Amino acid sequence: MSNDDSQRSAVSTLDPRPSALGPDSPRTAPHGMQPGGVDFNMNPFVVIWEMTRACDLACVHCRAAAQSRRSQFELTTDQGYALIDQIALLKPRVFVITGGDPLKREDLYDMIAYARKIGLEPSVTPSATPLLTEESIASMKQHGVARLAISLDASHAAAHDDFRRVQGSFDLTIRAIRAAEREGIPVQINTSITRRTVGDIERLANLLTQFSNVVMWSVFFVVPTGRAKTGDMIDPQEVEDLFALLYGISKRVSFNIRTTEAMHYRRYVLQQIMQAQGKTTDELIDPKTGVIDASTLFMGMAPQHAPLGVQMQTGAITRAPRGVNEAKGFVFISHIGDVFPSGFLPLKAGNVKKESLVDIYRSSTLFMELRDSSRLKGKCGVCEFRELCGGSRSRAWSVTGDVFESDPTCTYEPRALAAHA
Repeated sequence: MSNDDSQRSAVSTLDPRPSALGPDSPRTAPHGMQPGGVDFNMNPFVVIWEMTRACDLACVHCRAAAQSRRSQFELTTDQGYALIDQIALLKPRVFVITGGDPLKREDLYDMIAYARKIGLEPSVTPSATPLLTEESIASMKQHGVARLAISLDASHAAAHDDFRRVQGSFDLTIRAIRAAEREGIPVQINTSITRRTVGDIERLANLLTQFSNVVMWSVFFVVPTGRAKTGDMIDPQEVEDLFALLYGISKRVSFNIRTTEAMHYRRYVLQQIMQAQGKTTDELIDPKTGVIDASTLFMGMAPQHAPLGVQMQTGAITRAPRGVNEAKGFVFISHIGDVFPSGFLPLKAGNVKKESLVDIYRSSTLFMELRDSSRLKGKCGVCEFRELCGGSRSRAWSVTGDVFESDPTCTYEPRALAAHA
């Protein structure tokens, strides 16, 4: 038996203990899971747990630089249960179990079942490998998975397999979507935007229309971290052109479209909504703050196209009351328990083995500072969309080394700067 197999066996046979992550980790189901609005200072809208970094793919853009073997420092099964307890205390609207490939852990199904038992609606992001079988998908459904998020980066096998660096990945992905369709599991499709994939977006959108269970298309604008490089990013004007394409696609497809690490798509969509009414976004600026808070407008006027952190919730769409951003409605827990504002922003705020996740999210200096838009610099700092958008803090950090600098992929000139031009 290999060391990795020994670790798996040890993990799968541990009994949950109340003290796995310390004395503040309850073993009883939390109460008061509220379906309404979220105060991002107190509660995240999205919680993502990277259950493992082990994965049999070798994707060219991988955030985690995943390896085939599991780490001996991963959270154990009982620590996983205790972490889910802490996550439930934060009452997120969206809880995602990710990797690596979560199917590399044999206790995945137990984690899904426990999360469901205490009131969460767990999503899983499996990798398209031979582990993702009809049987594994059926088992996830039986244990209570609410939805799957599956990566698809091209409309044809050659390009997708080249991007994922494993032959047959495209066919496995399509089979997995179909298997989820038969099981009645809603699916979110995740697509990475790089120079090598951007030209295929419209054809990929057409492919997605063939699946009745695809309810969300999450389009990720790559951040140069992990295996991804700065040269993989498309330039700012290409980003704006792609926004136009995505907005046009959103008007003709049945699934919703959101962007990841392209928060300025919210600005673009709001501009299009107002333009269609013969108005401009200037009319939405609060004269006291100089800021646009368009949450109510989006909720009431753009149910099909709203990009305000929309996420799947039991196959429907749950909308954040404001724009989700790093540490602002979002928290990421790594496979070893480190807590980050995002999986793409490698600034650590604490570790759940030693500290309460609730305290880290609500009170850590890093998270509190990232929620304070007055700390933003450059044009992001004076932009009227800074509460709605705020720019990608992950990309700002990766490209400039300053987490509060402007997002380098945005072409928009804020009103305050234009007035002084």
